Amino acid sequence: MGGIAALGGGAFFIFDMNNSKRVLITAEAANVVGQLRARFGELMFHQSGGCCDGSQPMCFEKGEFIVGANDIYLGDIDGCAFFMSADQFEYWKHTQLIIDITPGRGSSFSLEIPLGLRFITRSRLFKDEELQNLAPVLSGEDYLAKPSI
Repeated sequence: MGGIAALGGGAFFIFDMNNSKRVLITAEAANVVGQLRARFGELMFHQSGGCCDGSQPMCFEKGEFIVGANDIYLGDIDGCAFFMSADQFEYWKHTQLIIDITPGRGSSFSLEIPLGLRFITRSRLFKDEELQNLAPVLSGEDYLAKPSI
C-alpha cells in the first residue's frame, strides 16, 4: 500500500507503507522521469561522491552507467534502479533519500540538464522503528546477477 506525503516547499513524494524505503521520489521529479523515459526509454540513477558531479543524483539511460561491486543498489524510484557508490552509502545508510527536481543547471551528464532542471537529493534520518524495517541493499554486481522479473 502506498501513498503521497508532503515535503517542505510544496513538494510531494511517493512512498510505500509496507517497509522503510531507502530512496523515494517526489511527484514533481517523477513527472520529469516520465518525460525522460518517453524520450530515452528505460532509465537508471546513480549518486556518487565524485568531484565532477558532487553528490547529485544523475539519471542515465539504463545500462549507460556501469555499476559493479563498488556500488550499492538502494531500490527503485518510479521504475528506475537507484545506485550509490559504496563509500557514499556509508555516510547515508541511516538516512532516507528523497529525490526531487529543481530549476537550474547541474554540472553533470544527467539527462535532465538540457531541460534547465537538475535532480537533487533531500534526506532525513530514519526513526528507530524504520531502521528495523529497512529494505535490503545489494551490491551492483549482485543486482546485475539477479534474474529479471
